[in-house]
Amino acid sequence: MSCRRCLAALVMCAWAVPAAAARDVAAPLIQDAGAELVQAHCSACHSLQLITSQRGDRAFWLESIRWMQQTQNLWPIPAEQETQILDYLAKNYAGSGWGRRPPLAEHLLPPAPAPAP
Repeated sequence: MSCRRCLAALVMCAWAVPAAAARDVAAPLIQDAGAELVQAHCSACHSLQLITSQRGDRAFWLESIRWMQQTQNLWPIPAEQETQILDYLAKNYAGSGWGRRPPLAEHLLPPAPAPAP
């Protein structure tokens, strides 16, 4: 990652957290160790409702973080902070019978539309 991109991510995080916190009054995080890291890293890009509406084990949350890093430009999270975030999410938003359904298998998806000429 370039220094410029990392700096941009930090600046975005610094100004986005208060605005995100204001819009997430309806979806407060469960107060526990690690909540402040989830607030800082996650609400910079999306609503906390996206987190509070999900359920999963530690592997689910790690896979979600990796997906966001690979496809959504989520910055690298220091290992110690990532461990605390995963501990928090696995404890407070653990897997249950309720939550987002897994993605459909590729063979069940409709065919992609042909590209425009």
